Amino acid sequence: MSIGINVPAYPQMVVVPGYPVYYAPGLGANFFFYDGMYWVLEGDDWYMSSWYNGPWVIVAPAYVPYYLLRVPVRYYMAPPPYFGGWQPGAPPRWGRHWGPQWEQQHHDWDRWNRRAMPGPSPLPSYQRRYAGELYPSPGQQADLQARNYRYQPRSEAARQQLPPLQMERDRGVPAAAPRRPQMEAPQAQRPAQRPQEWPPQQEPRGGGPPPRYEAGPRMQPQPMPPQPVPMAAPNAPQHPAQGRGEPQERGHGKGHGDDGKDRRDQGGPPGR
Repeated sequence: MSIGINVPAYPQMVVVPGYPVYYAPGLGANFFFYDGMYWVLEGDDWYMSSWYNGPWVIVAPAYVPYYLLRVPVRYYMAPPPYFGGWQPGAPPRWGRHWGPQWEQQHHDWDRWNRRAMPGPSPLPSYQRRYAGELYPSPGQQADLQARNYRYQPRSEAARQQLPPLQMERDRGVPAAAPRRPQMEAPQAQRPAQRPQEWPPQQEPRGGGPPPRYEAGPRMQPQPMPPQPVPMAAPNAPQHPAQGRGEPQERGHGKGHGDDGKDRRDQGGPPGR
């Protein structure tokens, strides 16, 4: 929609003191920027665009953001006639102009918590490169906006005017560039992880196989005490003494620290 305002180049935008809204003091028009969009009051209607020279979309009074309506009268560079007599430091009397029904539906629109007020949204300064014959068509505007402007509007009226590519980006789909490749190696190329060992093994010094670990400290085999030799009967044939302990048969006793070996050979974890 053409509204009779021609902005040949990117305008100078200045923040309204104490408000999250910009205005254009050098345009001679009621030209604002709020919530990622340009807003123009021309006559009795508000218009909105994502680019500084349109195309423009008309916005019904019920959907104009409150922070924009709260801007004082003095920042309207081309105030309409019905602004006459209104205080320059106060917002326009929209309830008187739009009627009691609007005022009833938007009760206390001019009262807000200034401490909770959001900051001004960033300006789409990339649009400085596009002026005159370089000003893009509506189809090109949507693509450039999605690729160069990362701000997400808060108001419902502004969100409805987001370009399709920007809406995809807000849902998590990258629009400007493909996602950066992951630096981590693919799952199939990862080296196989070494199974955890208990306890951790050490390399033998002599180059032989690693020592086997037992459940507890191995006790050194102790020599059996000498056993008394029974007296042989007179004239009885002499036989070798049988009373001396034989370690090869007694090496499986409980005193040799092999109680954990059975558990290890059966596949269970070593004793702790």
